[in-house]
Amino acid sequence: MKYLFSFIFMMSLALYGRSQTTEDSVKATINNMFAAMKNADSTALKNTFSSTAVLQTISRNKEGQTTVRNEEVSEFATSIGKLSQGDADERITYSAIHIDGALASVWTPYQFYYKGNFSHCGVNSFQLVRINGEWKFQYIIDTRRKAGCQ
Repeated sequence: MKYLFSFIFMMSLALYGRSQTTEDSVKATINNMFAAMKNADSTALKNTFSSTAVLQTISRNKEGQTTVRNEEVSEFATSIGKLSQGDADERITYSAIHIDGALASVWTPYQFYYKGNFSHCGVNSFQLVRINGEWKFQYIIDTRRKAGCQ
């Protein structure tokens, strides 16, 4: 019985370690995207996305109504590539990471700085898919606001 308990304990540690490694690889993809943004590297940015990725932003229009805006990955990457290095600085914290096989769902509150000045804050919701052994962004939706930021 003593050996069975030890075996179960060791297996639990091994599975936890594997889970952390998977979580770390998801975080690495997210961190690579933000590094590419900060470095104004459109090629590295595009490489973090799947070929069918969807980008959306939730905001309010001038009338105060909620709107959802779509953006193409290629347009996003092109706009980032036109910036100078350091212009786009999105600072995130990892709030929740859920992984099931080839799907990862990540929630990250953020603050965005443009050319060193605070621009806006919000939350990112990332859906990543493991394709050919690599995590890729499949779906990003975020909120953007100027008020209520920490």
